[in-house]
Amino acid sequence: MHLSVDNVSKTFGVGRTAKCVLEGISFEVNTGEFVALVGSSGSGKSTVMRLVAGLDRPTAGVITVDGQPVRGPGSDRGMVFQKYSLYPWLTAAQNVAFGMELQGLARREIRERTGYYLEVVGLGESARRLPRELSGGMQQRVAIARALAAQPKVLLLDEPFGALDLQIRESMQEFLHKLWQRTGLSALLITHDLEEALLLAQRVHIMAPRPGRIVRSVQVDLDHQNMAHLRVSPEFLSLREDLAQCLRGLEPALAG
Repeated sequence: MHLSVDNVSKTFGVGRTAKCVLEGISFEVNTGEFVALVGSSGSGKSTVMRLVAGLDRPTAGVITVDGQPVRGPGSDRGMVFQKYSLYPWLTAAQNVAFGMELQGLARREIRERTGYYLEVVGLGESARRLPRELSGGMQQRVAIARALAAQPKVLLLDEPFGALDLQIRESMQEFLHKLWQRTGLSALLITHDLEEALLLAQRVHIMAPRPGRIVRSVQVDLDHQNMAHLRVSPEFLSLREDLAQCLRGLEPALAG
């Protein structure tokens, strides 16, 4: 799998009212790679995600998955949003199966994939429970299982844990890292949480605002086996502070 975002720009409006929100964005996600985009409000990271998901079209540049241009939503890209977006009247299993049913897969395959991916996210025993009977973290696991069940080439994560409290968010970060190790999925994460990006991603791109652009990219060469230890390790804290200073240095641009 190869996701390529090549010199992508996005402008809204025309003439004097035109507003450039992205300028010359380029990055890649390869098979089994976890990449994160980090930026404050106004940096355009959500716009990048919409473009990659095919929910909008770039003004300039091209986005491809395995060499094929992205022209709209597709099953090769699975999306997980901040809001769980589960159907409240469907059980966990029915929510996971919903997308596959739309794809017209055979009932047996839907049943097998649904059971498998609920087990993958640790919710095999909760298959018949409704969303209201699940905690926030469990609901987000269902949303991840639903995205994975379609067997996308790349998983797109749009601030997936932003609505969760601190303790649940940390446990979900550990869960997602273990899931990535277990499945070898390819993932693109957007977040304003620098620590989250460093804990999960192998490569982190820092975005500046107005217009959104990548100003720094780092390879995260840290030992992620013990996330609790990693959070307080000198190497992690040093890298986090270095990039935090970079982000703070971009703050004056918000007034422009």
